[in-house]
Amino acid sequence: MKKTDQPIIVEQIFQTSAHILWSAITELDQMKQWFFENIESFSAVEGFETEFAVSNENRVFTHLWKIITVVPVKRITYNWKYREYEGDSLVTFEIIKENEIVKLKLTTMVTEDFPDTIPEFKRESCIQGWNYFICGRLKEYISLIS
Repeated sequence: MKKTDQPIIVEQIFQTSAHILWSAITELDQMKQWFFENIESFSAVEGFETEFAVSNENRVFTHLWKIITVVPVKRITYNWKYREYEGDSLVTFEIIKENEIVKLKLTTMVTEDFPDTIPEFKRESCIQGWNYFICGRLKEYISLIS
């Protein structure tokens, strides 16, 4: 993924309230159910920082997150990078209410290039990953709790 790439956008409609969706994407116990089970701490507060490691095919990816902006029940933006690799990005989760539906729009914008040599940093891998989490895991989780 390169900073010259267009942002990656994944959208999903949910049959729930904006408040339930917000809780699912910002409360640690719920995030562990659909996102990363090994997140050690999380708080939807500007300036909050956390880190946790994920391993894949003998590679470790220590996620370094810093919360940049929070507009409760509307939007949260993380600075998202990894200890072991070059690259930096901003990830925004935005809740949009449209009449009777609630939509989540996830946007990943690369601000510093990630290495081409790591398969997980290919644009296609990022798109697949976000579709898996947002359109798969989160949608399933919300359907169970709503």
